[in-house]
Amino acid sequence: MSTNRPFVLSIAGFDPTGGAGVLADVKTFEQHQVTGFAITTANTIQTENEFFDIEWTNLSFVIRSIETLFKNYNIQSVKIGIIPSLHYLNQILSTIKSLSPATKIVWDPVLKSTTKFEFMKMKDQSDLNQVLSKIDLITPNYNEMEVLFPGFISEKFGLQNQIPTSVLLKGGHNPSETGTDRLFLKNEVIDLLPSKEKCFEKHGSGCVLSSAITANLALNFPLIEACKNAKTYIEKYLSSTSNLIGYHYVP
Repeated sequence: MSTNRPFVLSIAGFDPTGGAGVLADVKTFEQHQVTGFAITTANTIQTENEFFDIEWTNLSFVIRSIETLFKNYNIQSVKIGIIPSLHYLNQILSTIKSLSPATKIVWDPVLKSTTKFEFMKMKDQSDLNQVLSKIDLITPNYNEMEVLFPGFISEKFGLQNQIPTSVLLKGGHNPSETGTDRLFLKNEVIDLLPSKEKCFEKHGSGCVLSSAITANLALNFPLIEACKNAKTYIEKYLSSTSNLIGYHYVP
């Protein structure tokens, strides 16, 4: 076992159940044997079944936290979760890129909770491409992709070349091939097929998947392999229990 673990950062919300947000991310990081740090964008009141309230962290506080960590640690990759606006996200991205241009960034665009609590409205969509150009991968589900890029699904993914980053379109809501994720790269599309027949819905599964990818990138896996490895990890997580809270396993 290596004693030189890479540093990985989650910038996301705090979920007191630990099923989603920074707690879920750091659990995932630890199982991948990377050193996980966390900065909270929000504090929430929720259970695995219901979302009650959210208080956003002041952006200047988040930026100061990022600056402190990056000036003291060589952070290989960053996972970003819930944020209140594209401006908030853009400031985070600009700060990271100014401090460490080589750091890989994964954004899980959580626009609504599973109980339909809305976190972020896309009213400033004209700025979206500029923001996405600073990100290495986004991991939306089908509903989030339709909000980010209206028409993408209905056009049968024909708008792929208009997106300035790689996209892992999660297959949980895939209407025809449930569980099949699609990785959209600049010049190709790769289907990631499910390997387990029996998986159960989980609170925070998108957080776990995106943080597993982030950990794999820090371990120097290429993006395609990082996504494949993360899919194996999330399937173990989804099949670990029959309820909404899952168990983490060493991959």
